Amino acid sequence: MKPNKTDTSQSELFKSRLSNQLNPKDPLFILAHQINWSVFEEEFGSFYKAGPGQLPKPIRIMVGLMMLQHMNGLSDEQVVYQWVQNPYWQYFCGYDYLQWELPIDPSSMTRWRNRLGPESLEKILAQTIVTAVKTEAVAPQDLKRVIADTTVMKKNIAFPTDSKLLNRAREQLVDLADECGVKLRQSYARVGKFAALNAGKYAHAQQFKRIRKEVKKLKNYLGRTVRDIERQIKDSLELQFEFADLLAKAKQLLSQEKKSKDKLYSLHAPEAYCISKGKAGKTYEFGCKVSLVLTHKQGLALSSQALHENQYDGHTLGCNLIKAEELSQVLIEQAFVDKGYKGHGVEGCRVYISGQKRGMTRTLKKHLKRRSAIEPHIGHMKSEGKLRRNYLKGIIGDALNALLCAIGHNLRLIWRHIRSLFVLILVYLFGDLDTKSGIRGDLIPS
Repeated sequence: MKPNKTDTSQSELFKSRLSNQLNPKDPLFILAHQINWSVFEEEFGSFYKAGPGQLPKPIRIMVGLMMLQHMNGLSDEQVVYQWVQNPYWQYFCGYDYLQWELPIDPSSMTRWRNRLGPESLEKILAQTIVTAVKTEAVAPQDLKRVIADTTVMKKNIAFPTDSKLLNRAREQLVDLADECGVKLRQSYARVGKFAALNAGKYAHAQQFKRIRKEVKKLKNYLGRTVRDIERQIKDSLELQFEFADLLAKAKQLLSQEKKSKDKLYSLHAPEAYCISKGKAGKTYEFGCKVSLVLTHKQGLALSSQALHENQYDGHTLGCNLIKAEELSQVLIEQAFVDKGYKGHGVEGCRVYISGQKRGMTRTLKKHLKRRSAIEPHIGHMKSEGKLRRNYLKGIIGDALNALLCAIGHNLRLIWRHIRSLFVLILVYLFGDLDTKSGIRGDLIPS
């Protein structure tokens, strides 16, 4: 069935409207009126078909919950339960009367994200850019000058070691064989567990010969389990199909070496790859790269793309600038990047690289010096948003999380701009204020 809009036109006799009780100067209250919600209802209404069935939830509440979730870095369960307790959140999602029940089941957020996909999330990101211009958080000419950089979005996996992966693959094969009724000659459950534990102990003591001995044992146990399963399922096409994916991963683990390319680092997230960004504290990280394009002055996110291969930064700049122009509807004239973008090959946009000396005016030197301003914005996306670790599944999950983090970052930036405007008005009217609380300085107790 087609979803209906939240109808607040008819008054209720025993309830008072939230619009009459809430503070109309609250930043979230103002932001709710600045976003063009009808665009989302027109764009996403095609996902629903007319016919029998339970009436879907309004599109505004689903989009609003997703925005609030990534503005505050919350899980699906947390955002749904906090929505009931926060009347400003309810008003932001289109309700003008206080609600006492959960708006949706938390699992509906997963299905909603999968239904939207990356293309629809890009439309939401484009609307946050429109809202930023509308609220004057960003001037239209500021969209022509950008900073580009890449960061690591870690996958939700344990730090991969050969012993862990080999033992886990054997355990999963044994469990699957038990579910499918395949009787194995030996499960190696006891000896495999002790070999994995010993490998961890020897690694801590840096006894490398002993580690190699235990890893060899684990390879033998996994190899025997693989061959035993293959013998028993060779006459059943149904079982071969059931075991195909896990057997392929097990064989890859058995064949890969230390310097092998396209290594498998996780059984449940095979798309994760190893990234070395030259950090002193974290030599290697496992997940995917995210390429970001932000405005030079305010740090508004114009593009956020998850890279499914560990590409050289310079090779990603062209497509990211094109995507940023597509979402902002403005041609980018200047881009400021670090030294990792040498050899980018971008035409039609002037690209300035850190350390560049030739053809630099005093103004350009000043703009180039500000290139590092993208780093704190990435830090906010990781600490306040959900860019630090991605819990969504698969390559699609990487793309969705990267875009959602950019949407949440833009909304936080707009929210802060609205709040600062209100504080400036109070300063003009009443004098000095504490900028954090909005209270006059002379009224703060010592």
